[in-house]
Amino acid sequence: MLFARLDFQVPLEDLKKDVDSLQDAEWIPHVNQKDYQGSWDVLPLRCLAEHENSHPIMQGFAIQTGDEWVNLPLLKKLPSIHRVLNYLQCPVKSMRLMRLHAAAEIKPHRDLGLSAKYGEARLHIPIESNELLEFRINDELVPMQEGELWYLNVDQTHQVLNKGSRERINLVIDCVANDWLKQKIQESSLCGRDHHDNQYLSAI
Repeated sequence: MLFARLDFQVPLEDLKKDVDSLQDAEWIPHVNQKDYQGSWDVLPLRCLAEHENSHPIMQGFAIQTGDEWVNLPLLKKLPSIHRVLNYLQCPVKSMRLMRLHAAAEIKPHRDLGLSAKYGEARLHIPIESNELLEFRINDELVPMQEGELWYLNVDQTHQVLNKGSRERINLVIDCVANDWLKQKIQESSLCGRDHHDNQYLSAI
């Protein structure tokens, strides 16, 4: 499975209010500067316990290993985002807001092993977007719209182009792909499949 829209009623307007309350928050540039052009920044909301009191750069790393993950203080001020966290019936690792500014580009790359096939999953909820935003996995356009919850197989080559005049802000969640989440992915009515899907689905 390359991507799948999951069945969840996202409280979009409330999420927008949460984001609007972050005018003075400390967004940090994404650390993988070779992977993008323009401005792409991150606001960590949940991280490894060992980085709870570290610099936000350490809290904002996407792929980390560890058993204990904690909410950062900022998340307590974002009740609607916290509701999304409570909805997920799978262990949640990191959670962050990711902002891709107008005319910015995330270059084609892979996050190796970050796929439900390997027991890991990345979820996205677009909160602020525009019609000229393109997110592609293996060159296939992911039709994400504001207020939808998506599973994305970022173990495959993916890229993002923000051709619009407005920034894109997504809530991005890395979690364990347990039986509950795998079932949600399989039940999706809107998804993109690759040639390994039949073998993968029979294995789970």
